Amino acid sequence: MIRLTIAALALCGAAPVFAETHTITPGEGAQERLQEALILAEPGDEIVLEAGRYELTDGLSLDVDGVTLRGAGMDESVLDFTGQQGSGEGLLVTSDEVTLRDFAMENPKGDGIKSKGADNIVYHALKVTWTNGPDASNGAYAIYPVESTGVLVDGVYVSGASDAGIYVGQSSKITVRNSIAEQNVAGIEIENSRDALVENNIATKNTGGILVFDLPGLPVVGGGNVIVRQNIVSENTTPNFAPPGNIVASVPSGTGIMVMANEKVWIENNLANGNSTAPLMVIAYTQEFDDPRYNPYPRDVVIGANVVEDGGSNPDFPGGEQFAAAFGGAIPPILWDGLSDSDRPALIVTSGIPGVSLNLANQGQSIMEAQPGPMTAPSEIEQWDMSGIGAPAELEARLR
Repeated sequence: MIRLTIAALALCGAAPVFAETHTITPGEGAQERLQEALILAEPGDEIVLEAGRYELTDGLSLDVDGVTLRGAGMDESVLDFTGQQGSGEGLLVTSDEVTLRDFAMENPKGDGIKSKGADNIVYHALKVTWTNGPDASNGAYAIYPVESTGVLVDGVYVSGASDAGIYVGQSSKITVRNSIAEQNVAGIEIENSRDALVENNIATKNTGGILVFDLPGLPVVGGGNVIVRQNIVSENTTPNFAPPGNIVASVPSGTGIMVMANEKVWIENNLANGNSTAPLMVIAYTQEFDDPRYNPYPRDVVIGANVVEDGGSNPDFPGGEQFAAAFGGAIPPILWDGLSDSDRPALIVTSGIPGVSLNLANQGQSIMEAQPGPMTAPSEIEQWDMSGIGAPAELEARLR
């Protein structure tokens, strides 16, 4: 059913236009009707998924600016890809000013919802899950915006991703908040991105809770300016089920918050409990690389006031049991590999949270060569400008 509504749109300075609402119902032909609506939509249009289960056999795509895809609720409108042919993502978005909200996606063969080069995109009140639980055959990413400026992820639920539940890569002006990530390899991952705010999320029962990485060899390198605050990072002890060769396949089970090779990362007011390898980990990139743009060391990672409980008692790395025993049964809350850029400190601890340094001498050195000892780190830092961190404020209007 199609009904006309009047909407005032000002995309790129355009005059107000008539927008159209395309209503899709589940049942026979839903795949074709939904994809047709995504193709024929024009800027300002809304595509509404009525409540029900949509059994789909192929991936969907959207390449029109200014479109909203809306369901009746994450537990009401379900896109079921269990019978999907091929291995593509469930939904691929390659256009700007798109809003995705209030629906669920189950069992895509590849990634769940991927947006590439899609500026000012909103993911709101979505669920993306693999119903068989943690499994290497699951898709890599549940929510996957990449190469974008302006990303708001709000109120989503993700589980079962064999790489990261919520992943934002090679992007800027990012907010990830009010979301739950559980039973993924990485719960939330910010990679090669800048000006990101990660707050008020729950990352639980993943392999690693929240990861802030910078990697070489990608079109965009130099991640930084990231705030991680007011999150619950709990019991991330799921065995790593990433396919071999993935960078997250090396993340130890029991990792709470990990920062690798990033700069200006502020970690404060989080609750980290039950993360058995390390509640807080700061490390250099561990592999060889030939990217002249890349700095493999963490720089200016600030660990402020956080609540840390019951962590570090069963480290998931060679010699971990003996390592914990040497510290009375649990390693201190902060684990640092001891490596840093010669010009800038790897981390600054403003709260007095204790830590241990592995005292590695060279980037890429094996943990088996560690010489663990007390960590010494500066406690004061010159404040930097954090006012530009997070998604553009105008994206908030789409949550109403």
